[in-house]
Amino acid sequence: MTKKDYYEVLGVSKTSSSGEIKSAYRKMARKHHPDVDKSADAEKKFKEINEAYQILSDTQKKEAYDRFGHDAFQAGGAGRSGRGSEGFNYQYSPGVEFDFDFGGFRDPFEIFEEFFGGRSPFGGDQRKGSSQGENLQYEITIPFEQAAFGVEKKIELPRHETCSECSGTGAEKGSKAKTCPTCQGKGRVQQATPSIFGNFVVARTCPACSGEGEIIENKCHVCKGNGRKKGVKETTIKIPAGVDDSDVIRFQGLGEAGVKGGSYGDLYLAIRVVPHKDFIRRGFDVYFEQDISFSQAALGNVVEVPTLDGKVKLKIPEGTQTGTDFRLREKGIKHGSSRGDQYVRVKVETPKNLTRSQKEALEQLE
Repeated sequence: MTKKDYYEVLGVSKTSSSGEIKSAYRKMARKHHPDVDKSADAEKKFKEINEAYQILSDTQKKEAYDRFGHDAFQAGGAGRSGRGSEGFNYQYSPGVEFDFDFGGFRDPFEIFEEFFGGRSPFGGDQRKGSSQGENLQYEITIPFEQAAFGVEKKIELPRHETCSECSGTGAEKGSKAKTCPTCQGKGRVQQATPSIFGNFVVARTCPACSGEGEIIENKCHVCKGNGRKKGVKETTIKIPAGVDDSDVIRFQGLGEAGVKGGSYGDLYLAIRVVPHKDFIRRGFDVYFEQDISFSQAALGNVVEVPTLDGKVKLKIPEGTQTGTDFRLREKGIKHGSSRGDQYVRVKVETPKNLTRSQKEALEQLE
């Protein structure tokens, strides 16, 4: 399903200031908050508004969206809301990464507290003692054409998966972890030390449960209480059109499984693009050098030149000089809903080993 334009969702333009975008977001969020808007699609509208603000309120993400459209934030698989979803971010030069935040709020649904003091209708929280899994790094090499137009790739990722036997709890089926009797589930214990100023209280990690607040007595026989096991993740990822060599794409939720049912880490995919034998890329434009004969340059002609879409005919006007550039509109690299151009630079070949009659003809021309 095609997503709505983020600018349209918030009712702003590409030239709107950050203050105007924030003001529009707050206005739309209040209007379509599920506690206020009782229509059937209120929740959907509210999510669209929040998603649009996440992108347009961040300078780097906004730049990526303006360049690549929704492709800049599409995951390899079908997305789902909530923690651990397979989201996407784009890094188009080393050290410049677009990561998701929530418009300045610590939590995506903190706006409920900000605006209404209510709770999130979408709910959910991670388990006690859980932590996000480690990130993975992966490198993939793709041809020039796939970088230009985008591609879907099937990959296999060796990683730790959440144990299916215990669903990541680490406890054997039919049993469960019990609250640590030492810290009463807090994960920390306090110790009072007397001093001349009174008792000095120090909090430290509970030694009995290692700070988890729970103790597993009957551990899962598959993962031995770890909550994770080694596996291979087979998935299809989408590489957006317009990526370049050394770009890094982040796929959320494709890293290692978290501890105690925590969310998965992320996959950082480094792109390597094989150079093309004919084309040189500059930004989203491609450049090609076409050899033409002296007579073609002098008299004019029609020649066939290769493009990323196949061969096209190019008219060479009479009197064309070597080094002249011709522009083929929208024959370059795709990015978002746009495409770059192709520039064809002609190189006139100087004739060699001329016959006497050819030399005489050139002398007459001179």
